[in-house]
Amino acid sequence: MPPRLSNTLRLTHSLSRPSTELPRFLIPFLHTQHRPASILSSLADNPSAYSKKIRRGRGPSSGKGKTSGRGHKGQKQHGKVPRGFNGGQTKDEIVHGKRGDHGFANFSLDIQPLNLYKLQEWIDQGRIDASRPITIKELRESRCVTNIKDGVKLLAQGSETLTSPLHVIISRASAKAIASIEAAGGSVTTRYYTPFAIRRIVQGKMDPIHSLQSKFSEAEIGGGGVQEQKRGFYNRLPDPTSRKDIEYYRDPAHRGYLSHLVPEGHGPSLFYKTPGTGKMVEKKVRKAKSVAAEDRIW
Repeated sequence: MPPRLSNTLRLTHSLSRPSTELPRFLIPFLHTQHRPASILSSLADNPSAYSKKIRRGRGPSSGKGKTSGRGHKGQKQHGKVPRGFNGGQTKDEIVHGKRGDHGFANFSLDIQPLNLYKLQEWIDQGRIDASRPITIKELRESRCVTNIKDGVKLLAQGSETLTSPLHVIISRASAKAIASIEAAGGSVTTRYYTPFAIRRIVQGKMDPIHSLQSKFSEAEIGGGGVQEQKRGFYNRLPDPTSRKDIEYYRDPAHRGYLSHLVPEGHGPSLFYKTPGTGKMVEKKVRKAKSVAAEDRIW
């Protein structure tokens, strides 16, 4: 039974009456809200403020009694099933391979770095002949670079020690390394290699320089032998087929060996066209010529 509130109500009514002695701005604050005492029995927290703890295996009243939410019998009730478990057969990721985003591991290249100080050290020791073009074959045979998988990238660390004019044909090169070698009177050419091509080059069964689309000058390969025929090689050196590789080796800034395929005034991209070289510009030029021809008297 709720408590009696007669005395409280009388006090409230007495305070709610406006007094002439009080200022008028205090009168609204004297009016209080009236609620019955039964509201205490209906007080509750917000619906999502409290979550009941699940007590598994504590009888039907817990909501997860008897089988504890695991169901009846079987491997999933008696124990745990590892992720990707296929009933004891060979896993799907082994049969079909991993798919999806794995940190782009399937598309990344394993390129070995080569710094200029190490290359100059090998030349000073007589292990590499600086008068001839330096390719992956020379680097591998001299053990300047080992375990070559997808290629070699030339880096500029120790560029102040470089004294020899080098002619390097390599997978990739940094901008600073290119500037350092060219400042010493040498040249850098980047060209495309596949893992299979690298293995055959090391075995001496593939030309490390020339391919169907390559075009090297005498300065790029140290003079002489530009028109040398590819004799004694069992395999032909491949050229890139993907857009990403083609655009890289078409870029003159990378000293790509396909830069001679880029027309003057055009960029290396196969998708983005240079402004002023599209079909609409050709149509405008043709239309202007036709108008000029119509204006002639004869």
